[in-house]
Amino acid sequence: MCATCGCGHGEVRIEGVTHDTDHFKGFRPAAHAPDVSPARMVQIEQDILSKNNDLAGANRKFFAMRGIFALNMVSSPGSGKTSLLVRTIDDLKGKLPVAVIEGDQETSNDAERIRATGAAAVQINTGRGCHLDAHMVMGALEQLKPAPASVLFIENVGNLVCPAAFDLGEAARVALFSVTEGEDKPLKYPDIFASADLVLINKIDLLPHLSYDMAKAEANVRRVNPRARIMKLSATSGEGLAEWYQWLADPSARAAA
Repeated sequence: MCATCGCGHGEVRIEGVTHDTDHFKGFRPAAHAPDVSPARMVQIEQDILSKNNDLAGANRKFFAMRGIFALNMVSSPGSGKTSLLVRTIDDLKGKLPVAVIEGDQETSNDAERIRATGAAAVQINTGRGCHLDAHMVMGALEQLKPAPASVLFIENVGNLVCPAAFDLGEAARVALFSVTEGEDKPLKYPDIFASADLVLINKIDLLPHLSYDMAKAEANVRRVNPRARIMKLSATSGEGLAEWYQWLADPSARAAA
C-alpha cells in the first residue's frame, strides 16, 4: 500500500510498457505491517514524497529542455475533464501539438476517446491506486514521446484528495469542477484547489437549469487560493473556451494570470 494515502500498489499498468513491475520496483514500499510505529509511518510517508519530488524534478527538466508545457488536470469524477480535452484537441487541431497521459484505475476508455481525435495518448491504469505520481508519468513518457514545443495534458485519476500531495513535474496544475457539483467544492477539498494555478468552472451551459451561485463559487475559490486564475466555460457549448485556448497557446497570457 502507499503509506501516504493508503492506496494500492503493484497494480500499475502503462500501455506499451511491458516492464511495469521492474519500472516501479524500489519506488513503492511493500504493504506496511500493522505493528509499524506512527513515527516509522511518518518517515515512510516523507520518504515516498521525497522520492516523488526528485522524480518530478527530473520530469520538469525533461519538459523544460523540450519546451513542453505540461499540465496536471485534477478533478472529481464526472466533472468533464476528458470532454474538455476532446473539445480542446479538436478545436486546436493543426494549431497546437498536443499529447495526453490518461490516468484511471481501470479501462482505456478515455485514452481511446483522445486517440479518436488524432492525438497521441497513453493510458495509465493504477488498479487500486487513487492518483498518479511522478514515476508513473516518467514511465508513460517513455512510451508517449511528446513532441517538442507541445502541450502535454496529464489527466489525473478522478479524485480531489490524494493528487494534491503528488507533484508530477507539471508546469501548472489545473483544477476543474462543474456547476453540477455545487459552489462549496473548493471549501470541501481545499488542498487541491489551494495548489491549483488555474481553476476551471465547467458545464456553465447548464446554469439556466440549476440554482447555482457563480459569485459564491468564485468567492470560495478565492478563500482557499487568492492567486489562482478562474475561468468559466462549457466544453459542450464552447462558451469561455477562447480564453482557455489563449492561455494554453500564449505564455504571456499565462504570465498575466
